[in-house]
Amino acid sequence: MNASTQSPAGIVSALQRASDQRIWLKVGRLFDGHQSRGACHLVLDRQAILHVGSAPPPLLVRPGQISPDLDLPAHTLLPGLIEAHAHLFLEGGELDPTRRASYLKLPREELLARAEPRLERLLRLGIVAVRDAGDRDGIGLALQRRNESAQRGAMPHIESPGAAIHHQGRYGSFMATPLEAQGGIEAAVAARVAEGARHIKLLATGIINFEKGTVTAKPQMPSEELLRAVAAARSHGRQTMVHCSGNDGVANCIGARVDTLEHGFFIDAEQLARLRDLDIAWVPTFAPVQFQLDHAGELGWSSTVRDNLRRILDAHAARLCEAARLGVKLIAGSDAGSHGVPHGHGFLRELELMEQAGLSAERVLRSATGESSDRLHLAEPSGRLAPGKRARFLLTNAPVLDSVRHLRAPSIVFFDGEVFTGGDDASRPGL
Repeated sequence: MNASTQSPAGIVSALQRASDQRIWLKVGRLFDGHQSRGACHLVLDRQAILHVGSAPPPLLVRPGQISPDLDLPAHTLLPGLIEAHAHLFLEGGELDPTRRASYLKLPREELLARAEPRLERLLRLGIVAVRDAGDRDGIGLALQRRNESAQRGAMPHIESPGAAIHHQGRYGSFMATPLEAQGGIEAAVAARVAEGARHIKLLATGIINFEKGTVTAKPQMPSEELLRAVAAARSHGRQTMVHCSGNDGVANCIGARVDTLEHGFFIDAEQLARLRDLDIAWVPTFAPVQFQLDHAGELGWSSTVRDNLRRILDAHAARLCEAARLGVKLIAGSDAGSHGVPHGHGFLRELELMEQAGLSAERVLRSATGESSDRLHLAEPSGRLAPGKRARFLLTNAPVLDSVRHLRAPSIVFFDGEVFTGGDDASRPGL
């Protein structure tokens, strides 16, 4: 049978055989997480990729096999996507401010019950790993524990910091607990690690004042305190994930040599060069601010605020392109759960915004796959198509390497032997 003419159902059926045998694929294009290739062969089993490149040696395929199980010249294969900044406990698709405020008052058990159904929906969109950005009720940690259990079910790999760390009375109480309540920064870091945190989330600043068009509050954490937090995290083998916007706050994060700078609005060109030199990765999170501009009328924003939002986003886009030119490590994260940023679909929107800012589709995909995988050191090695990596990928006949907007087209998602099709209905509530 000529597999290149198979129906989607036939392709799915062939891939499902990977649950008990090796499968040999040949595709017209392959993106390995860092660069694209032309026609390429891949051999995999349920758990891992065994070969990527030219025709595989006989020892890697089934005895007597001389041709691929699937020959798909019109298809592109790429790694599953990594969402590097999401608040899994929040429902970003809920737009009504009153209902959003009520949501945060729900008991922990209800928050967890609402978060769990999101997980398979993310997988169906091709998101195979999520770096959670923190919550004070341990929802992310509970999902991480489920992920690590034998009864994980259909869900992406999840790593959580538990509660973020902030200062009493400053921004972030809805997702953080204050370091003052735990005897200082080193004790707060140690407490998070004891609870199972896979990384440490710090709130170095507040947020943007849209009325003023800048960050008006002074940074929460000075460079010296951040430096101690980074040292404490690294003593436990953990990376730091640091919420920060505003030039002064960014300067403090650079001085502390944090691992990833989250948001980073108002960063300047000199600071971008420092990120590159110090190997600090940047997660720019366009989506929440873009939502404010796209829905300014419903949100009641004045013409002054709209002008501020446009200026902020235009400057952020210019800085993103400059960062790419300089060689800064760029990691894609949407801040899903924020107002107007639904899980999964908000991440696809973030990738589109990065492309609209001026990055090529391949550069954007790299930030959501290989660069993320290399920098975040996830416990389950996804985001790359290479021998030894997990068999977690998207197979599509849409031109995703030409534009990331084609990630919204139907695709086949392979995840550790399970095959998912059909994507997700964005109109369904709960994300």
